Amino acid sequence: MKLRSPIPHKKARIEIIPLIDIMFFLLASFMLVSLSMIQMRGMKINMPTASASTPEQKPDFITVTIDVTGTIYFEKDKVDRDQLLTRLKDEIARKPDTKIYIRGDKDSTHGDVVNVLDCVKRAGITKVAFEIRPEASGGNPPPAPPKPPTP
Repeated sequence: MKLRSPIPHKKARIEIIPLIDIMFFLLASFMLVSLSMIQMRGMKINMPTASASTPEQKPDFITVTIDVTGTIYFEKDKVDRDQLLTRLKDEIARKPDTKIYIRGDKDSTHGDVVNVLDCVKRAGITKVAFEIRPEASGGNPPPAPPKPPTP
């Protein structure tokens, strides 16, 4: 004797919309995590641009930043010139192959940048580079070519 169930029989089916929601959630999560993994050393400044720059990887370096008011930052710590010299000497004593990137704001004075470079040289660090922003990645657009003379 065959008994019938009072509950109606439903066919199994795969709901695709919740799967799409989960995929978008995972995609957004991975994007946020990857953005947080980018190391931002130094302070945010308006850096000068150059057309003849070559990108360089800098996994092992120290950043010294000079903002528009002439304030000096060692990595992200605000320091004065004496503290900068002390910290640079500590770094060179700890690691003799220390590399320094100097990031100067586009509107900072030449004297402020030279003072920081002088501190770096007095600390005995010889591997120094200036960090710039490539012109194509958001710098000022190149000047328009001159118009031909009209007769």
